[in-house]
Amino acid sequence: MKKKVIASLLIGSVTLLTAGDFNEQAEKDRKALKEYFEKKFADRKNASAYFPYSTNEELDKNYKWGIKGDDFRLGSYAYNIGGKKQYDEMNEMPPYEDAIEAGKELYEKEKGIKECFPDPAIAGEYPKFIKGQGVETLSGAIVACAKKNGLKGYKLTKGKTADLEAYFASVSKEKGKKVHIVIDSKEAAEAYERGKKEYYTQRGYLKLSCATCHVQGAGQRVRNEYLSPLLGATTHFPVYRLKWQGLGTLERRLKGCNKNQGETPHKPGSKWSKELLYFMAYMSNGLPVDGPDIRK
Repeated sequence: MKKKVIASLLIGSVTLLTAGDFNEQAEKDRKALKEYFEKKFADRKNASAYFPYSTNEELDKNYKWGIKGDDFRLGSYAYNIGGKKQYDEMNEMPPYEDAIEAGKELYEKEKGIKECFPDPAIAGEYPKFIKGQGVETLSGAIVACAKKNGLKGYKLTKGKTADLEAYFASVSKEKGKKVHIVIDSKEAAEAYERGKKEYYTQRGYLKLSCATCHVQGAGQRVRNEYLSPLLGATTHFPVYRLKWQGLGTLERRLKGCNKNQGETPHKPGSKWSKELLYFMAYMSNGLPVDGPDIRK
């Protein structure tokens, strides 16, 4: 059964789409992914099929079972008991609070920012497919706005862009916004399919795909860390990573992950990067916006 569910997530032929159902295949993919993860973490009795290298003691003491959809916004902390305890301790004094305030000040004072984004509660609406332009991420939209208004210091990966995203995410979370990625054209559906293909394609000298770690491998331990799931992967950005000692955008995390696969990283803001993030974000449709947040 496990093999059948995973197979349903892999690349198939692009469905012929008609008006009004351009997201039909994407919805099938999303529902299959949600079903797969909920089954994977449903019960300790299923563990031997999904975690063959974990000891009984580890499965009993380190894993939380019965995880449902919205819980996956926490990434690996949804099922990693020890990690969740550390996460809660770190969030007693969140290191990203200053970034939220800095982002709010940028929104209020930097020329043209408020005009570009009249409603700051937009963290769950990106990436977007824009006709004639292709996929645009929130980071890309912010950098484009800054460039149009002659502003300096806006990069796709960190700095002012990440601060502004932290403010957007905070407002979105306060208003109870959910991830809402739209596929409403043939071109958008094709961009989604290209992103999906790349997610499941092996690359680099290690011959790893994104799915190797974050679908099939999600929940498995690599040294002292438990691999995070694709479901919920984009909900909590931007994130403050202890490794970075700072805040970073989805583009920054994707670049690092791409490098870890043993491949020369694709440039942040490339078509490849944006379409991959479009697919990833759609897989979290309906989950609460939960950023900014902290990760190791």
